[in-house]
Amino acid sequence: MIKRVTLVVKKTSWETFVEERRDERVAELMASGDASVSRIRSTHEAHEHTVKTVRRALDSLGAQVELRHASDRARPLESELVVTVGGDGTLLSASHLASPHVPMLAINSAPRSSVGFYCSATAENAEQFLKQALEETLPRVELTRMAVRKNGHIVHNRVLNDMLYCHRCAAATSRYILTVSPDGRRVFEEDQVSSGLWVGPPAGSTAAQKSAGGDVLPLLSRQLQYVVREPYAPEGHSLAYVKGRIGEGGYLRLKSRMTRAEVFLDGPHDSFDVSLGDVVEVMLSDEPLVVLGLSVAEDPMRAFTVPAPPRTPTRR
Repeated sequence: MIKRVTLVVKKTSWETFVEERRDERVAELMASGDASVSRIRSTHEAHEHTVKTVRRALDSLGAQVELRHASDRARPLESELVVTVGGDGTLLSASHLASPHVPMLAINSAPRSSVGFYCSATAENAEQFLKQALEETLPRVELTRMAVRKNGHIVHNRVLNDMLYCHRCAAATSRYILTVSPDGRRVFEEDQVSSGLWVGPPAGSTAAQKSAGGDVLPLLSRQLQYVVREPYAPEGHSLAYVKGRIGEGGYLRLKSRMTRAEVFLDGPHDSFDVSLGDVVEVMLSDEPLVVLGLSVAEDPMRAFTVPAPPRTPTRR
């Protein structure tokens, strides 16, 4: 039975802006009942209730608990089980710090206002899920993650949701040379102008990839998907590689034609600069993430293979 647990808890907007920073603008808006801050207090109260429920459950189950805040990213998470209390962002943050073999259980602390795709539990059923997690009887799934390199050096090996590659200024055009190898054998290349490019594992395909026109991939697939944002081509021309998939042995490479580009990994907090001539490369990671209690409703008819390219590529 698992004994050592790391409990990762998010910091709410109420804690950040009201209790810590004592933000005057937030106080004014709350005093006037402004709609922009209407959920801050209720979300905080729901979160606090969930945290207390989880801590009581872990104590009653005899777990040895180390409490960490999601903002504490200085040290790796070293335990037999990681439990996150918050939403998807809390799990994403913690997943970057946990070893690949350590299972994670995500608990949505405020389901009415928090997105919880990865969260299998709430305050109502937290004790039951925690008991099963400690007894190692809770169903588990292994989610594919993505590795990212810059100029040949690994930057991140645990990207679960997606990577956004774009100009540092949101209003500026992204210019780059796209090279994609779906399987490590065929290689296709194209100069592109767009608003940037999303690429990520199946777990992130229901988020930004889908919104940008991508497909929702089977959750347990071992492939990545890339989707170009707002591709541009002169009248009478079109881009051939605006959406595609990358399998085992494959890769996607982006050579920057921008002096001020940036790459964002799993949201806005992990990022790095890209300059003219820099090369960013992505491929399947060898470090999957083990998530407990996640429901997998996978339709076999949606299984896919690497598609053939739409036309003969221009090789360089």
